[in-house]
Amino acid sequence: MLTAMLFQPSQADVRRFFCTAFAKARAGQAMEAIEVIASQWMDEHPEYHADFANLDQALAQLQEAPTDQTNPFLHLSMHLSITEQCSIDQPRGIRQAVELLTARRDSLHDAHHETMECLGKMLWESQRAGRPPDGDAYIACVQRQATRD
Repeated sequence: MLTAMLFQPSQADVRRFFCTAFAKARAGQAMEAIEVIASQWMDEHPEYHADFANLDQALAQLQEAPTDQTNPFLHLSMHLSITEQCSIDQPRGIRQAVELLTARRDSLHDAHHETMECLGKMLWESQRAGRPPDGDAYIACVQRQATRD
C-alpha cells in the first residue's frame, strides 16, 4: 500500500498529503523533508491556503464537477515534481534549464510556473500520442522560455 501511495497516489492521497503538511506546518509539528518542501511552496501560494486548511472539503470536492479554476493540489504537485527533477537532474539537463530560467526571471517561483507550462505540454503530447514523455523536448521548451522576454 505504501509503495503504491508513493508512486501512484490517488487524488485523495495527494489532497491528504498537502492538507496534512499544511496543518503540521501551521502547528509547528515535526515534518518529513518532502512535507517541508511542500509547505515552502504552499507559503508561496496564500491564495490556496483555504483549500489546504480543510481536508474534508478537499476530499468532498473530488466528487464535484471540474471547474475552470486552477487545481491547487495539482499546481503544488507540479512544484514538487519540478523541485525533485532539479534535485536529481532528471531528465538530464532540467536543472540547468530551470536555473537559467530562474536567473532570467530573477525568481524561482516564476521559473517554476513557466516550467509547468512545458511539463504540462510534454505530458499532454505524450498521452495524446501514446508515447513515453519526451524529456529532450521538455528541456528545450524550458530553455526557449529562458530566451523569451
